Amino acid sequence: MPAKKRPTPDDTVTARQTLLDGLARDVDIFELVSELAPLHPPDNTFPGEVFLRLAGEALDWCGASRADPVSLAGLRERFLPECTFRGRQNKKLQYAVLAAAALHGGTDPDLLDEVTWWQTDDFWQYALFATVAYIRAAASRAGIPVSQICQDLAHRLSHPSP
Repeated sequence: MPAKKRPTPDDTVTARQTLLDGLARDVDIFELVSELAPLHPPDNTFPGEVFLRLAGEALDWCGASRADPVSLAGLRERFLPECTFRGRQNKKLQYAVLAAAALHGGTDPDLLDEVTWWQTDDFWQYALFATVAYIRAAASRAGIPVSQICQDLAHRLSHPSP
């Protein structure tokens, strides 16, 4: 029996760049899900971890901190208006939003412990939705187009800080 495909460093770069490029071009969020789906190995949280780290970078980029937090009140309504979440879907999105904030704050959430209870293989999609919301929120907070923050975040990848 062949081993399950494991994500490679190139897959990580591809997932990040695909999301940033798509957002910069204002691609429909569900088209992004379809475009990124082939990168997701079954029963794996990838590329969700990539997206959560990117969401944390967006929070860092806009200067979110304890003293100057990004409000989560109405985050979904303001920054994911094209999405409708019902019942457990709201809890899944909430978990992804809070996990990204936890990563930004310096903690490492136990993703596997949480998503095992979901009994679905869709964590990576909720991580994508949370990341889109945070990137849009960061752009709004800075008063710039989403395309600009996407370019800035992409530049950070190609020119990492020492």
